[in-house]
Amino acid sequence: MRWNVPNILTILRLLAAPAVLLVFLLLPRPFADWVALILFVGASATDWFDGYLARAWNQQTKLGTMLDPIADKAMVIIALAALVGLIGLNGLVLVPAAVILFRETFVSGLREFLGDTAGTLKVTKLAKWKTTVQMVAISVLFVSGIFEHHVGMLSFGMDAEMLEGILSGAVSDENGLRIYATGLQLTWYLGVALLWIAAALTFVTGLDYFNKARPYLKD
Repeated sequence: MRWNVPNILTILRLLAAPAVLLVFLLLPRPFADWVALILFVGASATDWFDGYLARAWNQQTKLGTMLDPIADKAMVIIALAALVGLIGLNGLVLVPAAVILFRETFVSGLREFLGDTAGTLKVTKLAKWKTTVQMVAISVLFVSGIFEHHVGMLSFGMDAEMLEGILSGAVSDENGLRIYATGLQLTWYLGVALLWIAAALTFVTGLDYFNKARPYLKD
């Protein structure tokens, strides 16, 4: 195994995956949300950076080729688990998350079964876009969690009438609650929309990989 900068970045991304979930067990909110967001965005950035360096410096290795997709899948799957735990049993998140988790497991099983012929399932441009949209969607939903926490803190103890008055502008908004509520609404709907787009791309690329593998599945 060759250790170089691209491989080290990939391993750091792999280690960041469980850290995104663990911070919610070790830190109070919203600090945990901020740390998880920074870890996830930073690790996601290395997904492009390590590949670029490996090509630019001609440092592509078998270790990097093996770890890169594993790190991507670990980041997405564990981050989705964290979001489902934070958001709860919300179908708007659970359904696309289930599609993504099923596809990643299914394709990984295909690659394992194909063994030496797994090269037929090379990563396509659409699959790269799928990963990018997944990571952006998850990042936006982490931001939504930060807004949600602040809305909850600022509205604590308010009755429904006062809260409605502040949000409508009828009551003075001294703490900026309306701004946080608007941010929550925008990031929530944007994050959910991107997650459904990511699920659609995930399904399409999974079907494409299955069709490519079908000749090798015949008895």
